[in-house]
Amino acid sequence: MTDTNEILSPADTLCVTCGLCCTGHLFLWAKLKSVEVQTVRGLGLNVLGVEPENRGFGLPCPLWAGKCPIHTSPDYPHACRTYKCKLLKQVIDESTPLSEALDIIEQIKDRIKELKTLLPASPNNNFRERLVAHLEHLDELSTLGDSDRQFQQKAAELLSFYRKQLGVKGLFERLEEDD
Repeated sequence: MTDTNEILSPADTLCVTCGLCCTGHLFLWAKLKSVEVQTVRGLGLNVLGVEPENRGFGLPCPLWAGKCPIHTSPDYPHACRTYKCKLLKQVIDESTPLSEALDIIEQIKDRIKELKTLLPASPNNNFRERLVAHLEHLDELSTLGDSDRQFQQKAAELLSFYRKQLGVKGLFERLEEDD
């Protein structure tokens, strides 16, 4: 478990503050190594997949509670421990100060909050899936109202942030071709 009094490196501070990987805003699932399956199940995570090379757990991570409780634990999955977004790499190599990186994350989270309020209600709690489904639905409509066009614009801005600031691609191909 992460001790709240523990002093974290700038990179760890960014990770535990950000959490966009953990919350399902960037990815649908995290891959597991075979040796991690039992440990992760013991933590209460539902392991998906039967093939050893295709096992993982769905996101948002059920352990996430505003902060990762196992970030510095030996139980922290390999995929979580080794993934480094573009912004994290910049903090590690000191080309972006932690304070600036945290500001960028707050801007991204603000855009996500705004889009969440505009998404239709859904039993699916994965923001990424809901966003893509709604954008695909809007693409199928013959005419769009002003609010739909504004939603598309805000979503395009968020996905641009994902690509430019975090280096994450592949959420919605049509919007990514426009860059």
